[in-house]
Amino acid sequence: MLVAKIRCLSGIALLLLVAIAQAESPKGVNWPQFRGPHASGIAEGHALPEKWDLESGENVKWKTRIPGLAHSSPVVWGDRVFVTTAVSSDPNPFLRVGLYGESPKHEENVEHEFRVLCLDKKTGEVLWDRLATRGVPKASRHIKATHANCTPATDGKKVIAFFGSQGMFCFDFNGNLQWMKQFNLLDAGPVDATDLEWGFASSPVIHDGKIVAQCDARNEAFLAVWDLTTGKGIWKTTRPTYPGWATPTVHVGTDATQVIVNGFLHIGGYDFETGRELWKMRGGGDIPVPTPIVANDLIFITNAHGGQAPVYAVKTNASGDITLEEGQTENKGIAWAHMKIGNYMQTPLVYGDNLYCCRDNGIMANYDARTGKKNYRERLSGGVGFTASPVAGDGKIYFTSEEGDVHVIKAGADFERLAQNALGEIHMATPAISEGAIFFRTKDHLIAVAELPKKESEPAESPAKAPIAEPAAKDKPTEPS
Repeated sequence: MLVAKIRCLSGIALLLLVAIAQAESPKGVNWPQFRGPHASGIAEGHALPEKWDLESGENVKWKTRIPGLAHSSPVVWGDRVFVTTAVSSDPNPFLRVGLYGESPKHEENVEHEFRVLCLDKKTGEVLWDRLATRGVPKASRHIKATHANCTPATDGKKVIAFFGSQGMFCFDFNGNLQWMKQFNLLDAGPVDATDLEWGFASSPVIHDGKIVAQCDARNEAFLAVWDLTTGKGIWKTTRPTYPGWATPTVHVGTDATQVIVNGFLHIGGYDFETGRELWKMRGGGDIPVPTPIVANDLIFITNAHGGQAPVYAVKTNASGDITLEEGQTENKGIAWAHMKIGNYMQTPLVYGDNLYCCRDNGIMANYDARTGKKNYRERLSGGVGFTASPVAGDGKIYFTSEEGDVHVIKAGADFERLAQNALGEIHMATPAISEGAIFFRTKDHLIAVAELPKKESEPAESPAKAPIAEPAAKDKPTEPS
């Protein structure tokens, strides 16, 4: 009887903790990192718009000009939206989008300001604008990239901005610098073509009071964890792999919490507490960009380039070396695999029972996420590139082209295009979703769209001016701790 009572009390305590956690983080409100909670790309609980019009203002909440050039995504917590940017002293920094091959690195030997902005989610007003650091970028970039590719991360108290070689900066919600960490050159580019540089793009992730960052660069490759409050290093694991742009994913399992990373020579999972390797595999495209995602007890990993474009459905309890042998599509750690359907740039999406994969040429395919069976394959648009990853909610999936056309697709095993909406600007960053609003980061603006009553649908542009703080750090390279 006593044991039963104890169990009952323990169960009640657990339910209370869950209720408190849900109350602190209402459904569909916070979008704290690249692709939102756990990189899922999904926000439910609110109606989302099918159509909008920037010219008439239909379903446009606000539109705020953001200075500089950046492909980092917005993140949201509560009533605040955070973005990063790199403001060049050159008033017209070069950017070329579209479908084309490699290009020489784009050197910019001019001073940049690396900034973090906080906006009011309801109005688009800039609440604060802070200068993290200024200086000439240590690394060059691809002409399709920027010097602010990494999406910030937040836990509701701190905001982490990572500018690659320029450093990592921690601000509180009022814009006060808490600490900073600077790095040696993180040289991202092809191993066999040193005249090419992409710029750095892997975004930080916050989990359980710690920051995780994957730094697969040409000169060194490592995965590291730091304390969020102090910036002190907790562990750092060297990675034997090629450079890439992928952001890590943290998955809380029944046996362990693992950090899951994409890669070419080393895809794998690491113990979150210690950095110990849990499982690994190799193969696939030689420039890994998409972030791993987890759904239905499977880890979905895709990459492309170099003639290979696989999609792997890895079991969350995988262990050891699970590399597929020639001709294999499954083994003890891999539920299924397709070797030629993977994404180059976009992180895939699992919504309901379906896996959505969109290639950079706009060809989108839908698969049964549990079995890998193809449901359909359709072209969203021809002749334009697709880089931003899809996001979803309210039974709708949003795919945005580099030209700023948003394709709204009905979720399910059958293809149905609901609408196509124009943003009117270049769009490379993955959108964010919060409380029924979708936040699109275009080349020059942050735009919020939502289902609005007719009387509220008026075109408006919010002011982007705010007090400018002094630099948080001098541009002096140091080793990460």
